[in-house]
Amino acid sequence: MGAGKSTIGRLLAKELRLPFKDSDKEIELRTGANIPWIFDKEGEPGFREREQAMIAELCDYDGVVLATGGGAVMREANRRALRAGGRVVYLHASVEQQVGRTSRDRNRPLLRTADPAKTLRDLLAIRDPLYREIADLVVETDERPPRMVVLDILERLQQLPPR
Repeated sequence: MGAGKSTIGRLLAKELRLPFKDSDKEIELRTGANIPWIFDKEGEPGFREREQAMIAELCDYDGVVLATGGGAVMREANRRALRAGGRVVYLHASVEQQVGRTSRDRNRPLLRTADPAKTLRDLLAIRDPLYREIADLVVETDERPPRMVVLDILERLQQLPPR
């Protein structure tokens, strides 16, 4: 959360002349409800089922830049779909950066806690190894303008061997 997936994804898609898809936004478009509402009504398990179906569908697209929700890597099926779907770029941000970027965002159900920084630390401890397991590239986003991150990704993608 707050690593810049949507912002950087949109810019990267523009540079690559590819469509951009955000799995959370696609879920909202399909359901007509925002993510917090889905969490409230269906709980996290209900949302994760929707997310898994959406990621499977979006990973079947040819030539798309996809941003997923932060917890997508928690399910093995999502990790398999992402790896099979193309190159995976893990945008890593420190907890301090995440707190700064998400502090005013009311669209983050998992951060509705007394201590969002602790929640983010706990989530990162669980999720970080999973992101690294599937990532072709790990890119630090702290204190870097999105355009600089995109240029870094483009340069590093060119250096990867073909799959």
